Amino acid sequence: MTHDHDLVLRPTPAQTEAALNPPPGRNGGDLVVETLAGLGATTVFGLPGQHALGMFDALRRSDLRYVGLRVENNAGFAADAYGRITGEAAPLLLSTGPGALTSLAALQEAAAASAPVLAISSQVPTAGLGGGRHGYLHELPDQAASFRGVVKSVHTVRTQSQIPSAIEAAWTSALTAPHGPVWVEIPQDVLLAETSIPVVTGGDAFPEELPPRPELTAVAADLLSRAARPAIIAGGGVVRADASGKLKQLAELIKAPVVTTPGGKGAFPWKHPLSLQSWIEDRHTTDFLEDADVLLVVGSGLGELSSNYHTFKPRGRVVQIEADLGKLESNHPALGIHADARLALQALLETVSERQDPGAPERVREVLAKVGERIAAQELTLEQDVLASVRRALPADSPSFWDMTILAYWAWSAFDAQGPNRMHSAQGAGGLGYAFPAALGAAAADPTRPVLAVSGDGGALYSIAELATARQYGLDVTWLIVDDGGYGILREYMTDAFGEATATELTRPDYVALAESFGVPGVRTTPDSLEQDLAKALGTPGPSVVLLPAVLRMFAPTHLG
Repeated sequence: MTHDHDLVLRPTPAQTEAALNPPPGRNGGDLVVETLAGLGATTVFGLPGQHALGMFDALRRSDLRYVGLRVENNAGFAADAYGRITGEAAPLLLSTGPGALTSLAALQEAAAASAPVLAISSQVPTAGLGGGRHGYLHELPDQAASFRGVVKSVHTVRTQSQIPSAIEAAWTSALTAPHGPVWVEIPQDVLLAETSIPVVTGGDAFPEELPPRPELTAVAADLLSRAARPAIIAGGGVVRADASGKLKQLAELIKAPVVTTPGGKGAFPWKHPLSLQSWIEDRHTTDFLEDADVLLVVGSGLGELSSNYHTFKPRGRVVQIEADLGKLESNHPALGIHADARLALQALLETVSERQDPGAPERVREVLAKVGERIAAQELTLEQDVLASVRRALPADSPSFWDMTILAYWAWSAFDAQGPNRMHSAQGAGGLGYAFPAALGAAAADPTRPVLAVSGDGGALYSIAELATARQYGLDVTWLIVDDGGYGILREYMTDAFGEATATELTRPDYVALAESFGVPGVRTTPDSLEQDLAKALGTPGPSVVLLPAVLRMFAPTHLG
């Protein structure tokens, strides 16, 4: 009796000949790039370093496209965005020690946002592995330990024969729900040594599916079918799983209002009659969700931003669908379903009964009206006008990437992403400097449409070096920099808490002149001319900078009582 797993693919005569007579001049780095190509990678990001030169030399002999950034952390952000846009594991090539460690903040963001990044770093020579103090350049006692608490999995290679399998295992890990960054490290001597191992001709790395347990979805379907006031919170897991279509079907079937988290922007149509939009930090929305007798949470851990800073206290039954086991019931008791959002929503669609609730759209309109009245009472016309100008200038199918800046905080609540996977921010880990390098990664992933990056002047200073990258590769990214002379949100926080701000004011360059010194066109705009200037920049191929000098304010929070 023959089983499927007993079947072995036999090599063709040409493959046999190629295996027996591999081309000369190959090294361990070639095994890296050949494995990546065999797995389907087409683009790699990174920064060369002395220990990693074997990998970078091998790129010369491959068909992989290399996009080199100027700072490792920015290369990580670019790979993060490439992974979000394509759904592929984005290779990130790094060197040992300082180069590797500089990528940590980007990998933390990728982990928080479930972005698939395949980081491949060099290591000190094999003789230096194991924690001895040999004095090698870039030496760390245990480099992998620095990444173990950040990435999904760590893979240390010690011989050339381990390279293809280690990279395949990491690739599978990165693309198994929940997606995330993974780490592979390869010693310098293993990368540089000539190899007689045959050319890697293919890959067999299929991510494992994460289906829901049927007994749990049966209970969840029964709860939702019989609910009087169901509601749905849609998080980033819906976007990463490409499940927004199934979410819409389910919401319409059970007549459940839907609110999206900052990470779930675009997971549900903004102007749908059941859309509570993204005002999840508003107390009116919080009250509405607390009043639901059955609350379905899909692809969210109900963390700080998604729970109105942990003031959300549900009174009804909570059903939580989450691919990250550590987030399941981590904040609220629930019927916890450990599953990929797409597969779980499909299971619910197959088992739930249709509800009739003609009053649901009216209840949604009432909540949105209360939110609108609250914001209108705060005299924040400038902020709303600026955000509206950005929305009108940005083509509907263009992605946008937002730094941790006041305009982004507005966008989390008030910006219509006009579709899933089109608005991204660093709200997962909350680090500065994300927007521009991430936008460059998105432009590399899809050069057919312009990409918008939005930063404050403080965050922009993290990424200035990447203007050279944008120019070198001709990437179609427009960078909107809102210049308020410092770390604007920290200025607000400190003034509110202590009466005055400390360490928030910045001496900064003339961003327009600086951009032009890189060969990137720049324009200084005003709130009145922003829409026109931004639309023109987005409509002109290649990189550009739009500078908006403006002091924006945040709307008043509702979680402080």
